[in-house]
Amino acid sequence: MFVTIIGPSAVIGAIGHASIRALGRNPSAAPKILQAMIIALVFAEAIAVIALLILFQLFGRG
Repeated sequence: MFVTIIGPSAVIGAIGHASIRALGRNPSAAPKILQAMIIALVFAEAIAVIALLILFQLFGRG
């Protein structure tokens, strides 16, 4: 379970770091950066949810 949480958490941290650096370089591109950041965060969260569902299916009682 630790691995299924650490992976997407690292991705979310990398996305945040990259978006802040991009905004620092070009503040006028904020709408494009925000849109790309939100899409990337949605995919990272979806991967985390799917990984947890698979983990619970594999190791849950049933």
